[in-house]
Amino acid sequence: MYKEATVNARIEPKLKKEAENILNEVGLTSAEAVRLFYKQVCLHKGLPFEVKIPNKKTIKAMHDADKRKTRKAKSVDEIFENLG
Repeated sequence: MYKEATVNARIEPKLKKEAENILNEVGLTSAEAVRLFYKQVCLHKGLPFEVKIPNKKTIKAMHDADKRKTRKAKSVDEIFENLG
């Protein structure tokens, strides 16, 4: 199929570099990744992943993780015990 449409996007240089490094590891170019994303949007008739606004508990957990205020569980059972 002949490709003549163009998509332009401005993103932070750090984000672009990090993403392109990952894409390179899996053998994809940026253009191929965008095309793959668009194909998935069409197949799913929407975004190919769930998008939610995080609640207060999730936001606190993300901030705690950023500040390294987390603790290591000794087992999977301990993780599930602490979820309640």
